[in-house]
Amino acid sequence: MPVTTCVFDAYGTLFDVSAAARRAAEQTGQDQLAAIWPKLAADWRLKQLQYSWLRAVTGTYVPFWQVTKDALDWAMEAAEIDDPVLRETLLALYWELPAYKEAHTVLALLKATGFNTAILSNGSPEMLDGAVDFSGTRESLDAVISVDDVKIFKPAKAVYDLVEKRLGATPQQVLFVSANGWDAAGAAAYGFQTAWINRASEPVDRLPGVPGHILPDLSGIPDLAGTL
Repeated sequence: MPVTTCVFDAYGTLFDVSAAARRAAEQTGQDQLAAIWPKLAADWRLKQLQYSWLRAVTGTYVPFWQVTKDALDWAMEAAEIDDPVLRETLLALYWELPAYKEAHTVLALLKATGFNTAILSNGSPEMLDGAVDFSGTRESLDAVISVDDVKIFKPAKAVYDLVEKRLGATPQQVLFVSANGWDAAGAAAYGFQTAWINRASEPVDRLPGVPGHILPDLSGIPDLAGTL
């Protein structure tokens, strides 16, 4: 059964999650942050993911915006930064994450060649609206789907179920694209055809699901979708 629908993870896949810390570090007077922003960005992202997994397995869901704030608080304390103004700046910038440079072309090409396109993300609906509008990708998306509909985070089965419920595509008709190896593995185990965007050339996660395809960036997705 050929692929009809390309579903993308949002954070780290379409949108550059390190951009908030990088842009804050470029502001005047942020010498301390400028020296450590890559580490802070990495810690922020790691804790964001860890908290989402722990909340999923313990059944203690809160919107992803709360998870994002909690993760930033941990990262700032670990970096020994006590700056409420900087905290608010970083959080504000997280609503304005840019898309990766190839994302616009890829989404537009998929739409032009007849594929349905969507986001399936842990992000809160308001966060996703901010990212989609800021990045200018809304016109190339048929749907923006948040886990908030089922109140549990990826890689729970109920999250991936949302694709067929919202878009009417069976798992075999879906190419799921994520830059998170664990997410690509979860989607593969669910039954989606999968592409892992492995920008950092990391090893494949030792999990039951194995990504069907591994690409260095998003640019190969239209050709891949056309062959499946």
